[in-house]
Amino acid sequence: MAMASLVKVILGSIAFAIFWVLAVFPAVPFLPIGRTAGSLLGAMLMVLFQVTTPDQAYAAIDLPILGLLFGTMVVSVYLERADMFKYLGKLLSWKSKGPKDLICRICLISAISSALFTNDTSCVVLTEFVLKIARQHNLPPHPFLIALASSANIGSSATPIGNPQNLVIAIQSKISFGRFLIGILPAMLMGVFVNAIIIVLMYWKLLSSQKDEEDATADVVTEEDVTSHRFSPATMSHETSLNSQEPELVHSGAVGTPGNSNESKEVSTDGSSQRREETFSPKGVASTIGLGNVLSHQILDGKENLATRWKKILWKSCVYLVTVGMLISLLMGLNMSWTAITAALALVVLDFKDARPSLEKVSYSLLIFFCGMFITVEGFNKTGIPSTLWDFMEPYAQIDHVSGTAVLAVVILLLSNVASNVPTVLLLGGRVAASAAAISAADEKKSWLILAWVSTVAGNLSLLGSAANLIVCEQARRAPHLAYTLSFWNHLKFGVPSTLIVTAIGLMLLR
Repeated sequence: MAMASLVKVILGSIAFAIFWVLAVFPAVPFLPIGRTAGSLLGAMLMVLFQVTTPDQAYAAIDLPILGLLFGTMVVSVYLERADMFKYLGKLLSWKSKGPKDLICRICLISAISSALFTNDTSCVVLTEFVLKIARQHNLPPHPFLIALASSANIGSSATPIGNPQNLVIAIQSKISFGRFLIGILPAMLMGVFVNAIIIVLMYWKLLSSQKDEEDATADVVTEEDVTSHRFSPATMSHETSLNSQEPELVHSGAVGTPGNSNESKEVSTDGSSQRREETFSPKGVASTIGLGNVLSHQILDGKENLATRWKKILWKSCVYLVTVGMLISLLMGLNMSWTAITAALALVVLDFKDARPSLEKVSYSLLIFFCGMFITVEGFNKTGIPSTLWDFMEPYAQIDHVSGTAVLAVVILLLSNVASNVPTVLLLGGRVAASAAAISAADEKKSWLILAWVSTVAGNLSLLGSAANLIVCEQARRAPHLAYTLSFWNHLKFGVPSTLIVTAIGLMLLR
């Protein structure tokens, strides 16, 4: 594509630069309007500067990607309501064999849940649980939080629904869910394994140190606190109330307490006739009827509680079955966008109540951000700058050579951390695929998988590399009584070697 006129190039670059600054630094002092508003501002400027027309701007919005993103977010909301992530969290502390075992469990569970339910969702629901486990063992949360965030990024690379850039790649490349999974799964599994080893080796002394006595006295987290983390108290409270009411009924009437044994004997020997009279007196009949009413209410409450419990179990089972059906449909190659939307609406109907509270949890700001980003990137493409830069790099980035694959990986790695991974995929995707298609059709598919793998693992390079990192950082910082700040430099010390090693090993395993 030839370069546009100088005016369009300058104005388009200004619009894209504003979008990029606000996307990477959403709280920049001179314009702290955030990522979503920044993407809309970039899109508006592209149309206002006449870099792209209004019709072209609307056409640039990729509805299948938005549909798939919306559907998976709704399904994730209902899975969280069905306690899926709480059960995953319980696996972290079940029969744990020490800190190193915990690191490996966190890496595995974070990776699997991210591949199926997106990395952002996994990080949101598991961060506080990981903090509780670290505090329970009197260990510093730092390596555990890094394990959660980095494994979530690596694990999300395996499926089209794992992260936003994979959604874009799956739709644009038309690679089926099954082929996508088969192509990246070996690299993902090996990447999670290597990442866990790097974490254990890097923090070996920290994980092997004895418990700190000072920390042990402050904010102690018990085993009960961990195992009951975020579980709904509805089913537990009624059982407790039933068990506590029974002894009260026993102690208040028929049988005396051990401390009042003599008094009860005296009543039985000296006042037996008086007690019989009270039994048949109107006052005694009334008390008996009152006791019967209490018992009948308890029986009714117990039946209602049992019915409610079975109803909840049935609903949870339906949520899991619908989710499994969605995954099977995706593996069969059905339309990914409509499959996710169908599963989402099926869960809404099965819930059989107003869906507004659940739908309000969907990140509509992310959907709007994508709309603005599609238009902004399309406008920047029309300036001709990305095509010119790719024409310069293309001879050195041919994936039929090891050196070419390495050059392409470095370009994707750096651009993903500078411009963010989703814009990188939008800018490079079509060009990299077209260049690889000139070699062979197989290389075209492989180029998309390389883009998916590298742009996703690139998120581990720095704390600002992916949204999952920032989510873990913010969730940990705001956690009540467990707050911990994950610093940029501490993350960078781990991120650079881990990202380079995992990326290189994964590139050799892509199929």
